[in-house]
Formats: sequence, C-alpha cells, structure tokens
Amino acid sequence: MAVKFCLSAWRQLWRLRPSDRGGWLQQRLPYGAFVFFVGLVLWLFVGASVFAAGQESGTSLGADSGTDSWFMDWASQDYMFGDWGGERTRLRERGVDFEFLYLASVPSNRSGGIETGTYYQGALLMSADVDTEKAWQHLGGKLRVSGLWLHGQDHFSDRHIGDFNKVGLVDFPNSFRLWELFYTQKFAADEWTLKIGQMAVDSDFLVPEFYNQMGVFNFQNQTLYYPTLAFNVWDIPGFPPGNHALASTPYGAPGALLRFDPSDQFYLQAGIYDGLPDIDGNGMEFKLSSDEGALSYFELGFKLNQRDGDTGLPGNYKLGGFYHSDDFWDNRSVLFAPITGSAPTSHAGTYGAYLLVDQVLFLEQGRDDPAMQGLTGFFRLTAAPKDRNLTQFGVDAGLVYKGPLPSRDWDSIGIAASYLEISDDIADSVRDINRLAPGTFPAVPDYEGLIEISYRAQMTAWWGLHASIQRVIHPSGKTLGDIPDAWTLVFMSTLRL
Repeated sequence: MAVKFCLSAWRQLWRLRPSDRGGWLQQRLPYGAFVFFVGLVLWLFVGASVFAAGQESGTSLGADSGTDSWFMDWASQDYMFGDWGGERTRLRERGVDFEFLYLASVPSNRSGGIETGTYYQGALLMSADVDTEKAWQHLGGKLRVSGLWLHGQDHFSDRHIGDFNKVGLVDFPNSFRLWELFYTQKFAADEWTLKIGQMAVDSDFLVPEFYNQMGVFNFQNQTLYYPTLAFNVWDIPGFPPGNHALASTPYGAPGALLRFDPSDQFYLQAGIYDGLPDIDGNGMEFKLSSDEGALSYFELGFKLNQRDGDTGLPGNYKLGGFYHSDDFWDNRSVLFAPITGSAPTSHAGTYGAYLLVDQVLFLEQGRDDPAMQGLTGFFRLTAAPKDRNLTQFGVDAGLVYKGPLPSRDWDSIGIAASYLEISDDIADSVRDINRLAPGTFPAVPDYEGLIEISYRAQMTAWWGLHASIQRVIHPSGKTLGDIPDAWTLVFMSTLRL
C-alpha cells in the first residue's frame, strides 16, 4: 500500500507546475505521513520480531550477527549502508571516522495552540572526526568538522503552538550550514584539554549523558535536551533588537574551551564564545565584533561511579552558569516607554545559573548489560535575574526506563515535565499598564508548562522510531496572548547512514 501511494504521489506531483508542487505536498502530507508510519508500525510487530529473536539468541546491537541471514546481518550492522566494502573500517584505523544521521520528524498539533496542523521536518547531520595521533602521529589531538541540512516545513511551533520550548527537535529554520569546526588537544598527562574553533555550547555544557544523547533521543521537546532559560541571551519578542544570541545546535560560534580533570570523578571547565553567532546565514560568517560581546560558560562536574571497577549506579552532577557581556534591555523601562515617553534603559550583561542531576536509579542485570536496561532519572534547575530576561526560573524532571518490554532490551519509555516561569518584572509591568490602560495586554504572563510521554523503539542497530505525546500548558507563558493549551503528537525516525 505504501509503495503504491508513493508511486501515485510522484506521478501526480510531476504533472504539476513547479510552483504548485509545494502546496500539493502540504495538502497531502498528513495522509502520506499516516501511510508512512503505519508501515513502520507494521515493521515493529512483524519485521522487527525477527530482529528481536536475534537479540534473544545472543546477538547484540551493532555487531556482526554471525548468521547466514542477510536480514540479520543487515539489521545488526552499525550503519544502514554498512562498512562501504570495508573502507569505513580502513579509514577508522587510519584515524578518520564519519557519521551521518538522518532525522525525519512529523509534528502534529491535534488541538489548542494557535491552529491545528501537521508538518514534515527533516535534518541530516554530517560529521567527520580525525584522530591526529593515528593520522599524523600528533599525540592527543582531534579535529572535527560537522554540518547540517535542515529542510521541510519549518517554524512548526511558531505557527501552530506558540510555545517557547518547541515541541520538535528539528524545528529550526531551513538551511544548509556549517555546525562545528574545531580542534581539541590534551596535554599535561591528559589532565588538561583545550578546544578551539567553531563550537556549539550544548556540545559541552549542561549536557545530559544518560537520559538524552545525541542520536539517542528519548524526548522530543527541545527544552528537555537543552533548557529554554539558556535562550535568555536571545532578543525578547517585541523588544528592540540587540547583538546577542546563543550558539546552540544547529548554530555554532567561534570560541575556546579549557577543561581540567584533576581526577576520574571531578572536572572543571570554562568556555567563551562569540556573542552573536551566524544565525541567518550558512554558519560561515565570523564577525568577532566588540559590539556583539561574548558569551561565557562555567561548569563544575562530578561523575559518580564511573571509574574502572566501580560497582554502584552511575550518575552525573553538574553545577554551572553563564554570562553574556552585551547590553540587555531593562524589562520595565521598555514596557513603560510608550506611556512615559522615556527612552528605555539597559543593563550591562546578563547571566544565569543551573544544576543538572542525571542519575541511573536501577539496573535490571547490572553494569555488564550492554543495553543498560533499567531506570534513569533526571532533575534540572535554571535561574536568571528578572529585570533583563524573558524567563527567571525553570525546573525539569523525568524518568526513562530502558528495556520496558520482553525482548525489547534497547527500547525506552519516558515521562517528563517542565515548568518555565516568565519574569516577574514583565508580569508586574503588564498588570500595572493594564490598570492605567485597561485591555492593553490580553493576558498577564505567568509560566509555560510541559508534560511529555514518549516511546523509543530500536528497530535495528541503525534505525530508531520515536513517538511522543505532549501537553503544552500556557504556550509562551501568555506573553503572546491567552493561547489555549495544546495537545501535540510527534513521530520521528532516526537513521544512522
């Protein structure tokens, strides 16, 4: 059925004028997405049962099955396109490693929000890593270059939900861009690490290591990957523009990071980045202007039960903060400027702090289990001053269970909640202005909330399917009006190519 639909769709699309094809795709997308995911669900219960049987017989993910079944060999290899006839292994032995990850996402707003609707959004993540010791006999060095191709129908949350957190992981403006280009060097008995080049902040700071990882996404909402409060360094909607933003995925910025690992358990790191990354271009415009200021991050980390020989449950505890040196508008002065006639004032810089706890709570079979089946919990706090930021406080928490069903050792199910509080200065100013001029603002800002329940199915070693249901409460924290709470579904497929 899916094949017939695809052939029919292509024939009808080709008959249209080029200018009409985009509109036709948008009209037919919900049905096409339905057929596509029905096929994937059928695979889960039929085709993947063969793969599960291989797991029960002792075949592990990402390894050669050693069987005569071409399907099992294909399903168990690390990449969809295999080892390139052995060339991938030969390159890795020489210090060069490639990674291609494709994310196909279908977010659908079923009720509430700004309007209902369904989009298709895709992202191709490409990276190459060079181990300089293997490639050029230069000890302790690594070079990375990566890029992204973001395509499909962008701005889903902006047009359908109205939320700040963003319900889809690949909901970014369409572009083909440089992501990261940096060199890493270890020295002083590997206790010190220097990293310099084009970098993304979320690759090094406030990084979840158990409940959410790059390529293994247990949640779809962006705030559960990187907290929305950190985006206070962006412009506040409706305020005069500034020269500041955040270099987080898919954006990178020139910078440098220094990390000190005095032991196997503790580390201390600090990073500095260009204060205004290339957001609208292809990621290759490097200004480094004094008008943009600089963004600095600091983090102290403790790694629990992660040394060789440790038998306890592993965990990560991270305490840190950030500071942006550009000028940021004072919230009350901007909101009252039209009434008082006075020019808005600003503050020199903005800052914030965070705490991340990422802890394994239970393991079914102990640490020798390659799937690490069991329960992981996380807890995160973020805070920032109320006088110059859009948000002032955030708290997130959740649970992820790996291996929830018999013979589905690599699947995971998760539940998480998020609370993001809008600045009290903004809320109080709106109340005061509405007293002076009733009806100026349709709603008083308060908070944005989120509840997400997700299931991730590992179909093969290189293919994952994700389903997420999200309840978005008070989209935008009522700063954009009294938008109804939304129910959203997000389906995503990940392929290691």
